[in-house]
Amino acid sequence: MKRLSSILAVAGLFVFSTNTVNAATLLQEAAEKDAPRGFVQVLKEQFITGGPAFMGIVLLCLILGLAVAIERIIYLNMASTNTAKLKQKVEDALASGGVEAAKEVCRNTKGPVASIFYQGLDRAGESIESAEKAVVAYGGVQMGQLEKNVSWLSLFIAIAPMLGFMGTVIGMIQAFQKIAAVGNLSASLIAGDIQVALLTTVFGLVTAIILQIFYNYIIAKIDSIVNDMEDSSISLIDMLVDHKK
Repeated sequence: MKRLSSILAVAGLFVFSTNTVNAATLLQEAAEKDAPRGFVQVLKEQFITGGPAFMGIVLLCLILGLAVAIERIIYLNMASTNTAKLKQKVEDALASGGVEAAKEVCRNTKGPVASIFYQGLDRAGESIESAEKAVVAYGGVQMGQLEKNVSWLSLFIAIAPMLGFMGTVIGMIQAFQKIAAVGNLSASLIAGDIQVALLTTVFGLVTAIILQIFYNYIIAKIDSIVNDMEDSSISLIDMLVDHKK
């Protein structure tokens, strides 16, 4: 009798525990449904709803575009130098130690401006005209280095919304195919296809907007460095002319 009572007690405790766990699970699921969703969660759900075909390609454009943008930003920040300080050092070196001392200053300084200075100083022994041609030619080379891979970024900016529009067109075609097959215009029948179609356009435009911001920053940075290069080149030629006198 005691054994039967123990078994019934254990069974009752197990049933009570199981019901308690099930109730807790249901309460947790209900709380998660009622809880406000974060932006990342909503974005993830919308991305999955849009379908992996075109959304994955748009995401790839965003990742590659951000990779190019970050690489260019790091390179341009490393290429930026204090040109006023560099010009003063080169001028002082020319006055005290001549061309070789000025070249040593340029060798110890990073950036395209210092490289252009070095090329001009390296041709200073020939003539001012040779130094000027070297500065102009090497300036073009440095400008090409600054603009490297920027065309890829503009390509991703252009192609991302076009891929989104293509997904929209395909989604609309599928919706009209369903209408033609059923022969009845029902909003619930085509709502899913239209939602997927519009989501691809939204994500394509968002990708293009994000990359466009980075693109404009990079172009502004390149223009600033190029202006410093041109101004410094003129200053270098003036310094060489004064040094020749």
